[in-house]
Amino acid sequence: MHIDTDALNSSLEVLRKAPVDSDVGRALQRVVSSVDRLFGYDGAGIMLIDDSEALVYVAASDEVGRSLEEAQASAGQGPCYETYVEGRPVSTKDVRSDPRWPQLVDVLDERVRAVAGVPLLLGGSPVGTLNVYRSQPYGWDDSDFSALRAYAGLIGELMAAALTSREHSTTATQLQYALDYRVVIERAIGFLMATHRLDAVSAFDRLRKQARDSRRRVADLAAEILREGTS
Repeated sequence: MHIDTDALNSSLEVLRKAPVDSDVGRALQRVVSSVDRLFGYDGAGIMLIDDSEALVYVAASDEVGRSLEEAQASAGQGPCYETYVEGRPVSTKDVRSDPRWPQLVDVLDERVRAVAGVPLLLGGSPVGTLNVYRSQPYGWDDSDFSALRAYAGLIGELMAAALTSREHSTTATQLQYALDYRVVIERAIGFLMATHRLDAVSAFDRLRKQARDSRRRVADLAAEILREGTS
């Protein structure tokens, strides 16, 4: 499907001119709803990282979109997880026949078929993902990803504004954590990849599991791994 560039730019301009919302969560919900309406996707959602390095749902256009976010959080895998860890767009024409995420299919709403995600950046590092889905198999094209990246850029502006205004919502707290600790976590993932010959997603999972088993924050464990690795 070709995305109308004029319609995209008009939608972005309307959202940028909207009155400033003191709650970043509500602002993100408006963006998600606009993505869904403008492009004719069956649903859209936003996930942000928390202090356990788990992606958690913060906004969705509909209940199925929300279930997609929650299913990936429950399974600990999926296109959105790969988008976040690798910091690049990830998509699937049909998640139900895609062998990359076998555990996801078991907990996924049957109405979700094609899924695409792009990273949300804050301070140059991924802090979450913008995700869309279709209820039938679909081949995502360059215009889809260009549009999603444009909306991801707007979301980045909203997130940065929330931190600048020192908002005290749960979402703003998540963003501040991600901004403060993402670099050290990325470096620890890179260290594990090199030391144990893992891919990025496997290294990320290993770091999270070790932190969970030791009841520590991922950021604290990441810092320790780097200290021990360079000593």
